[in-house]
Amino acid sequence: VPEHVWRINLDTPEEAQQNLSFGAADRWWEQTDLTKLILASNKLQSLSEDVQLLPALTMLDVHDNQLTSLPSALGQLENLQKLDVSHNKLRSLPEELLQLPRLRSLLVQHNELSQLPEGLGQLLSLEELDVSNNQLTAIPTSFALLVNLVRLNLACNQLKELPADLSAMKSLRQLDCTKNYLETVPPKLATMASLEQLYLRKNKLRSLPELPSCKLLKELHAGENQIEILNAENLKQLSSLCVLELRDNKIKAVPEEITVLQKLERLDLANNDISRLPYTLGNLPQLKFLALEGNPMRTIRRDLLQKGTQELLKYLRSKIQDDGPGPNEEPPVTAMTLPSQSKVNIHAITTLKLLEYSDKQAAEIPEAVFDAVGANPVATVNFSKNQLREIPPRLVELKDSVCDLSLGFNKISSISSELCLLQKLTHLDLRNNVLTALPEEMEALKRLHTINLAFNRFKVFPSVLYHLPALETILLSNNQVGSIDPVQLKGMDKLGTLDLQNNDLLQVPPELGNCENLRSLLLEGNPFRTPRAAVLAKGTAAVLEYLRSRIPS
Repeated sequence: VPEHVWRINLDTPEEAQQNLSFGAADRWWEQTDLTKLILASNKLQSLSEDVQLLPALTMLDVHDNQLTSLPSALGQLENLQKLDVSHNKLRSLPEELLQLPRLRSLLVQHNELSQLPEGLGQLLSLEELDVSNNQLTAIPTSFALLVNLVRLNLACNQLKELPADLSAMKSLRQLDCTKNYLETVPPKLATMASLEQLYLRKNKLRSLPELPSCKLLKELHAGENQIEILNAENLKQLSSLCVLELRDNKIKAVPEEITVLQKLERLDLANNDISRLPYTLGNLPQLKFLALEGNPMRTIRRDLLQKGTQELLKYLRSKIQDDGPGPNEEPPVTAMTLPSQSKVNIHAITTLKLLEYSDKQAAEIPEAVFDAVGANPVATVNFSKNQLREIPPRLVELKDSVCDLSLGFNKISSISSELCLLQKLTHLDLRNNVLTALPEEMEALKRLHTINLAFNRFKVFPSVLYHLPALETILLSNNQVGSIDPVQLKGMDKLGTLDLQNNDLLQVPPELGNCENLRSLLLEGNPFRTPRAAVLAKGTAAVLEYLRSRIPS
């Protein structure tokens, strides 16, 4: 920093020495001292102690330099209200900083701090503190004294816990703890009555925090954690919530109580394990955005999910039945209910044509599940996430109605002839099993248009697939398939999607380029040399064109 900058309050400026006709009213340098100094985005490696020659400074901005330390003279700038030292290489903050009685904003994000001064709580006027993107493992307990703090950013550090004393920050409106290692949130935090925005994304939380006194909380961001259960009681406390972001967790169910969130405008539940929704969600009056992609939804058609929030809410409202229990509720267990029946959602069978017995880790499907169907036509069967070793033989009983069958995430090693009798099947999901082959009898499934065989043990492309004329989608990624027959594939007029990622294809036959109906051909993660990754990255049309150009003439 040029010397004359530090001395700007002391030295008479050059123009005054050259022009002596300045009247008293024009002599600005005698009337005011420098209050703002901005030295941002330079290459400063240190700041001079001469900064103390500028006692009137209210703002000092040195962000985006190469500072490794700060001068202790900063402590003498008693009028300083804003200090921005972010984006430097600071390893520590000088204790003298704690002597700034008027400091309202302290920005130290993107440095190399592993700890903060223990007495930071002495900065009683502080309203904004950003210590994000450092290497902090703990927060000083004196933070509790910062009763005027409105915004606190602790994101992108290495915090394993938050001190319960934070709850004393009665003015805090925004707390950002994104990307730390938090497994819980201290219960005392629930008393922070002014809190409006809470960011807990990318931590290790297993449940939603309990926030009974946070009556003003408008935004809760808890995506990318390990939350499995949404506790109805916790939701009831968040009556002012406008934004609830829970994407990329492991949530299995959404409780009916979500409808107490009458002010909710955005609800993000993408990439969880939710298979159904309470229809009453459709009654939330303010909801403008609902994200559900990446969930194994059984009760809502895929095409409906893509039509956007308003269409989805309209559909949910149309399904609300005044008499029956909601889709998340089992029928009430009464003295008349057989114990075996209480495991089966009769309501889902009768109104949704859905037979579900998933995620039970069962070695076989209980007889009572099939008995409960009675004469009701069932269109969708979900037996995924169990320990089944074979296709349940009694599936045959549903052959006149079942169109969508999910047996993924089991231990099935072969397909029995019973499955081949389900001639109305249009969707068949067998992913994550231990299959090595498909029987030729499957040729009978003339209506099948989607089959998912990902994550099995196929070493060859199942030849029966070439004989299923209605097939539109074949998902065969993460197997050990070594070759494909382009001539037979060309005969499959309807085939639009072929996913062969992560297999053992040593070469891609150029004739595959003639399959011009393919809109999505996925080949990444195979050991072949050509087409090269750069060609694959251009998308299906480019790959097919490249392959056609290599067909020997």
